[in-house]
Formats: sequence, structure tokens, C-alpha cells
Amino acid sequence: MQLIPTAIPDVLILQPKVFSDERGYFLQSFQQQQYEALLQRPLNFVQDNHSHSKQGVLRGLHYQISQPQAKLIRVVQGEIFDVAVDLRSSSATFGQWIGQFLSAQNQQQLFIPEGFAHGFLVLSDSADVHYKTTDYYAPAFERCIRWDDADLAIDWPLAQLPALPPSLSVRDQQAASFKTAEYFG
Repeated sequence: MQLIPTAIPDVLILQPKVFSDERGYFLQSFQQQQYEALLQRPLNFVQDNHSHSKQGVLRGLHYQISQPQAKLIRVVQGEIFDVAVDLRSSSATFGQWIGQFLSAQNQQQLFIPEGFAHGFLVLSDSADVHYKTTDYYAPAFERCIRWDDADLAIDWPLAQLPALPPSLSVRDQQAASFKTAEYFG
């Protein structure tokens, strides 16, 4: 397993070892002791989620203001552009974002700690995204920030899509601006 830093020190890319031959491949997608050692923190994942989306679907930017979740994201089919936005008001990287292309082909995983909003854009015909969370889904605490917020200025790879605008849920269409969002202390 290789750990790859990003521009936001707490958000990390994990590159598992992939063992391939003419029959296919094998990789270990999670091993608690190894991940805790690499990330230098205890991990207690309590929920696994699987999202299947069509090309052009944009999900996010989601977070839970109470019961915040760290996430370990991987793509098992297709390709996405995955984004994490730092909402920790006391952080040196508050309001900054990091984007990473994740695909079944590159096998990379993205670790996003508590205190971040998360979203992704599906670039392939479809994508299956699997992610682990360190706390349970709590709809009462869920919040959403606009994907196209001018203050965040996320550089989504929209030019890779055959049609615009991206497809959003009603909730994501009604998301708050970054300026009016609730942050972590």
C-alpha cells in the first residue's frame, strides 16, 4: 500500500498493491491494522455505502454537521472526479478543496477525515462508488453546499461530459452557499 499526500494534508490518496496475471487481479481493499498505521489514527468504520450513478450525475457536496463522518472512497466500476472541501473553521486549509480522479482502472482510494464536505461527478457511462464511513447516516444532521459555489471555485472537469448541466438531485439543487453553510469548530 502506498500513501500519496494531497494539497490538504489530512486528505490522502491510498494506492493498494494490485496483483495481476492473465486471470485477472487481486487487491486488498481494506485491512484495519494496515490502514490505521498508514493514516496514523484509529479507524472504526460502521457503515458501507454503494452508489450507482449514470454519466453526468453530480452528488454533493454533502456532510453531517453532527455525527461527522470520515470516509474511505473507492470506485469499483467506472470513473469519477471526487472532491473534498475543508469545513473546519480552525484549519489552515479551511474553505480549500481537493479533487481526485478515482476509477476502477487506477484502483486508488481517497481518505477524507471528519470535517469535510464530499461530492463527486461521474465521468464514465456509469460508476459504482463504494465508501466506508466512521459514523452512521443521520439525515437530521445532513447538510449540503452548492457544487458550483463561486467562493469555492471547484474546477469540475465538465468538459469531459457530452452534455451539460450535470444531473443533480432536488436536495443538491437547493443546497446552501459556502458563506451561509454551517462549519465545524
